Amino acid sequence: MIDIKKIADEADMIINFYAFTVSGDMVRVLNLENTSEAAVLNMNGEMLETTMTDDELAQVLKYFSKNKKYLEENHA
Repeated sequence: MIDIKKIADEADMIINFYAFTVSGDMVRVLNLENTSEAAVLNMNGEMLETTMTDDELAQVLKYFSKNKKYLEENHA
């Protein structure tokens, strides 16, 4: 079973129930309201893997692009 609280606590950023966690040169994104929806992005915002719908992924990419600088600042 997924420990949502632990994921949220360890996330580098949470926006609208999406937890963004930097792992090396990748960003793992998990929908905290529906944990079957996840994505892995590179730091350029390119999708590497996903179980999200196209619409949901588009929203996640928008959140990522607007807030990427904060993730980079914390992992520089």
